[in-house]
Amino acid sequence: MTAESPTSAWTDVQREEVASLVKQFRSYLLLERSLSRNTLDAYLRDVEKLLHYLEGAGVTPWQADTELLRGFAAGLHDIGVEARSQARIVSGVRAFYHFMLMHGQTDHDPAKLLETPKLGVHLPEVLTVAEVDRLIGAVDLSKREGHRNRAILEVLYSCGLRVSELCDLKMSNLYLDEGFLRILGKGSKERLVPISARAVHELKNYFLDRNQWDIPGAYEDYVFITVKRRVKNIGRIMVFRLIKDLAVVADIHKNISPHTLRHSFATHLLEGGADLRAIQAMLGHESIATTEIYTHIDRSRLREEILEHHPRSHSREA
Repeated sequence: MTAESPTSAWTDVQREEVASLVKQFRSYLLLERSLSRNTLDAYLRDVEKLLHYLEGAGVTPWQADTELLRGFAAGLHDIGVEARSQARIVSGVRAFYHFMLMHGQTDHDPAKLLETPKLGVHLPEVLTVAEVDRLIGAVDLSKREGHRNRAILEVLYSCGLRVSELCDLKMSNLYLDEGFLRILGKGSKERLVPISARAVHELKNYFLDRNQWDIPGAYEDYVFITVKRRVKNIGRIMVFRLIKDLAVVADIHKNISPHTLRHSFATHLLEGGADLRAIQAMLGHESIATTEIYTHIDRSRLREEILEHHPRSHSREA
C-alpha cells in the first residue's frame, strides 16, 4: 500500500491512540535516551512526517510494514529532500519503531531493514594554526568584553568543545590547577578534558574583569557571562556572531563557525601525532566512526602535499 492509495484517513479513536503513542515516545527520548532538546525536537518532527504519510495511506504505525516505510523514504528523495536530511529522518523513524518494539507496542520492527542514503564524506572547514592565532588576535581587548571573547576562542580551540558545552560551562567544573575541565556533553555524559596553559591564562585574565561584574545569583556559576542588556550566561547565537565578526576583522574568508574551532582542534591533534582514540575521548564522541572524519581530512592534506612536493608528481621538463 502506498500513500496514494484511495483509502480513508484515521478515525478519531486511531488519532487519539497515535497521539498517546507519540507522547510516550517523547517521554522515552527525554527520560531514557536523555537526548538534548534540539535532538528530541528533530526526532519528533521527523516522526510527524512519517505519521502524516501513514495517515494518508490509511495505515496506523502498528500496521505499517517495511515496504510502506521504504515508500515513505523514497518519497523524501522524490520531493528533493537532501541525502543528509533523508538520513536523519530515517534515523528518527528507526528510533520510533525501536521504541515501539522495546515497549511492547509491536512484536516486529518494520524499520529495521530501512536503508539510509549513502552520504559522501563531508570534510568540515578547518583553520590553520596561523588562522586561529589571527582570529584570536582580532579580539579588541579595549572593550569591556574583550578578555571574555579571547577566553571563549581559546577554550573552544584548546579544548575542542561544542558551543553548547562552552555556553553551559560552570565555574564549579573548572579544575585549572589540575589542568582539566569537567564537561557535560551529549546524552548527559561527563568527560574530563585537558585545558592548555594558554587557555588557563586567558581565563584568568577574563576572571579579573568578571569579578567586577554584578552577576545575578542564578548565573554566578556560569563561566561565560553577557555584559550587555540583561546579564546572564552567554548563548550559542552570540558566540556564532562573535566568530563571524572576528573572521572579517582577521581577513579569514572561510565559512567558519564555533564548530570550526572544534574541527581545527581535532585535526591539529591528529596532524601532531595524537592517537585517534585519545581524540575520540576528548571530543566526547560515542563512536570512533565519528572521529574518523579527521583521518579523511589528514589524508586529503597528505595528498595535496604529495602532489605539490613529490618529484614524481611533476612532469620532467623536455
